Amino acid sequence: MRGIISPKLVSFLEQANSAIALAKATGQGFSAELVRQGLDNLAPLIGSGPNMAIVKNSYLATPSHNIPVRIYNPAPNDVLPVLLHFHGGGHMCGSIELYDAISRKLALAAQAIVICIDYRLAPEHSYPAGLDDCQQLLLDYKSLLFDMKHSDELFIAGDSAGGALCTSLVMNNQHNHSVKIDKQILIYPSVDYTMSSASIEENGQGFLLETDKIYWYFEQYFQLGDSVDAETAKAKIASASPLLGEFTNKIPTTLVITAGCDPLRDEGIAYTKLLTDADVDVEHHVFDGMTHAYMLLDELVRDECVATYKLISDFIKKNTANS
Repeated sequence: MRGIISPKLVSFLEQANSAIALAKATGQGFSAELVRQGLDNLAPLIGSGPNMAIVKNSYLATPSHNIPVRIYNPAPNDVLPVLLHFHGGGHMCGSIELYDAISRKLALAAQAIVICIDYRLAPEHSYPAGLDDCQQLLLDYKSLLFDMKHSDELFIAGDSAGGALCTSLVMNNQHNHSVKIDKQILIYPSVDYTMSSASIEENGQGFLLETDKIYWYFEQYFQLGDSVDAETAKAKIASASPLLGEFTNKIPTTLVITAGCDPLRDEGIAYTKLLTDADVDVEHHVFDGMTHAYMLLDELVRDECVATYKLISDFIKKNTANS
């Protein structure tokens, strides 16, 4: 069912859709530079985040490269859980800097030390480079916190492609006894690279994130050029899709938040159902009238963003009390 947009977003979407139509009419194709600039242009709408007691830039060293991270600690005198934050952006865009306000708000909502990672982006670094960086953080995050009090409780959170990274980490580590993820928080997550859900078409035009751009994002991420035959490409994206992976009760307690006018809406709903079927403790909330990436539009949809952080806070408090 095609979503009905909130009046709060009508004017913004009219402008966005006019720009998209003009770009298509003039034959302007997608490029990494343009889509990155397009996402960065939303920065004024994200607003500013709360003050933090500690905000620290650091990095994880690997044999081939350093992985930049930013650490947010809202209460350094307390022993806090840790939340690994994986930003969205189609695996091609986004950064610690763009998501700074969101990382700050997550730290406050979760009452956790947040570590946001600048994982490598496509097309310069195709799959699984960015996911490998996130796995490195999952394994080594405690080394970044040598000077901070923290508990062993671990949360992961991500929106859109960040949700894909979260769910991929969960799938890949559910039988890894050296990794214990207590909770995952998914905001309009991308979990099916095959683009098979009905909402991909139903909400795939006019709601900011469009079907042709999603397809192009995935082409860049998986390097699906002309030299890759269709069957190989199909197998590659299917094997990487968390929705098509193994579901067991080893998957952590999960919060899924979807948007009614999002082309990715139905895959988030399907992921929730598969978790339920696997006896995983899962909560699902939908924000009708919201588009994909509404958390980057805080200045336009403040109430919905506040409500989202409240859901995250309540989810963590409730499940922490039960653990």
